[in-house]
Amino acid sequence: MSESIAPNLKTKVIQGTSVPTLGFGTWQLTGNECQRCVETALETGYRHLDTARMYENEAEVGQGIAAAGLPREDLFVTSKMWMDDLSPAAVEQSVADSLDALKLDYMDLYLIHWPNPEYDLAVTLEALAKEKERGRIKHIGLSNHTAAMMKEALQVTPIFCNQVEYHLYLSQNTLLELCRKNDILLTAWSPLAKGRMFDEPAVQAIAEKYGKSTGQVALRWLIEQDHVATFPRSSNANRIAENFDIWDFALDDIDCAAIENLPKDGRVGNPDWVSWEWDD
Repeated sequence: MSESIAPNLKTKVIQGTSVPTLGFGTWQLTGNECQRCVETALETGYRHLDTARMYENEAEVGQGIAAAGLPREDLFVTSKMWMDDLSPAAVEQSVADSLDALKLDYMDLYLIHWPNPEYDLAVTLEALAKEKERGRIKHIGLSNHTAAMMKEALQVTPIFCNQVEYHLYLSQNTLLELCRKNDILLTAWSPLAKGRMFDEPAVQAIAEKYGKSTGQVALRWLIEQDHVATFPRSSNANRIAENFDIWDFALDDIDCAAIENLPKDGRVGNPDWVSWEWDD
């Protein structure tokens, strides 16, 4: 890797905490495959792991962490509580269950996975703040919350992160502006838009220019942005390594303009329970 090419992009400092910019996602990875992939990711160089109660794989993620034998302080571990477990008692139990499954003393970041209008967001956040005071979580975050919801949350407690769908085909300008104003991390899920950009001529041209894959271009575009991190998922060891190999090139203004001109209406995740309007 050429240290002259954006050498500081591997981590970003958010609210005084250093966060690995490129993480490893574990959604839909289960059992022995999940543990193997986590081990492979950590061997490759990933230090940020993303899981959730809903994924039902926290135990396997924890086993992968244990097998890797890395110092705990070298890792940034994120998990999420499910949208039906937002009462104070459920918050306490969810945190306890996550820690027990992961076999960790604390999580670096714990998120409310999806909004649920049936719960009072302030009450849920106050319960998470108590868990932070106890040292069981280091930072409180949101996932799939709109800018309006984030503003409401910020009236209750500091918010470290909002994890949302973000990729070449989806704008998140409103959220990005709010995140940057408040020193909040925007973590992009589905960074490859379920592979849609693989056949995109504009992205293919950029990839050929640098001798990279279209996926690497998509990931590089994300991590070059201020206050943005991401976590691609793969069960293929070669692809896990490929996704991490994005440190030796940088996009120029022409590349970014070509990406900006792509359609921005390509949301790939919009579950039936979503009753709110998304930001642009």
